[in-house]
Amino acid sequence: MSNTSIKVLVVGCGNMGASHAQAYQSIDGFSICGIVSTGKSKEVLNEKLGGGFPLYSDFTQALVETKPDAVCISTYPDTHEQFCVQALEAGCHVFIEKPIADSVAGAERVVAAAQKANKKVVVGYILRHHPSWAKFVEIAQQLGKPLVMRMNLNQQSHGYMWDVHRNLMKSLSPIVDCGVHYIDVMCQMTRSKPIRVSAIGARMSNDIPDWNYNYGQLQIHFEDGSVGWYEAGWGPMMSETAFFVKDVIGPAGCVSIVAKDAGGAGKSDSVDAHTKTESLRWHHADIDAQNEFTNPDEWIDLTDEPDHQELCNREQRYFLNAILEDIDLTDHLADAVNSLKVAFACDESVRTGEMVRLA
Repeated sequence: MSNTSIKVLVVGCGNMGASHAQAYQSIDGFSICGIVSTGKSKEVLNEKLGGGFPLYSDFTQALVETKPDAVCISTYPDTHEQFCVQALEAGCHVFIEKPIADSVAGAERVVAAAQKANKKVVVGYILRHHPSWAKFVEIAQQLGKPLVMRMNLNQQSHGYMWDVHRNLMKSLSPIVDCGVHYIDVMCQMTRSKPIRVSAIGARMSNDIPDWNYNYGQLQIHFEDGSVGWYEAGWGPMMSETAFFVKDVIGPAGCVSIVAKDAGGAGKSDSVDAHTKTESLRWHHADIDAQNEFTNPDEWIDLTDEPDHQELCNREQRYFLNAILEDIDLTDHLADAVNSLKVAFACDESVRTGEMVRLA
């Protein structure tokens, strides 16, 4: 591997793949050695990047011919495990979009392959790189226990985004694909073990497989008494009323993400809006002898409010540092597997109608 440039093969050229490719092009230390997709998105991305990159329709061929140092996988989830293990066995570091695989066993095989190859695998938990989300978690940890965590991200998807969501639902439900982000956030807030889950779901479109559903809501019970719910629905039928809720309550008060713009009408399926926070509202529960509040609510507006592209840049700078500085990613991968395990337990609850206890 070059001391000055890590050659990256970009696999998948949709929203996330294109953003990661732009990050590689802008960061010293990376160079793109090839672009892979099964459709025409690779030509579109190639032109967007200025042209001249080798284009491939077949991942195996691209891997052999470009001999990359690292692979960025932003394809649909049913290919994640296969492509990641193949890249690791070829001696590459891997950045992989969440979820790490489309099954818990698959995720565990990816981790085992990373350990065997002694290569870095970074999973695309984009919210971990957002200063306001980090602050959201930090404040939640000051609210006492138990916590009540309420979150959703419903998307009134149409046009191109409905195509994206229908393709995603060929392998995963919304509460698995999106839910891993928010389950990860809840686990960070509580730093407690999830012990049981329950969930409900509904199939509201004939455009998705008959075994899947495009609306789901999950509930998690934690060992410390904390509870959380997350709701995700995709499709042109979804409501844009109360579709963007990020709220945590504890004995000492509550903290909420108040995204007035991102939570506005017409924004629910906007990738750019999904990570915006805009403001945090911190409410203190302290009261005096007359039961009146002793402290006003605090409004926290962080000056560092990265947009979606800058968040992808930060993810890739973390990936670069993980490689160059030999960062131990054991906990990172354990968290990725854990959040997926919880999400699939919720999926099982939808399908069986039963509460699922976690080992």
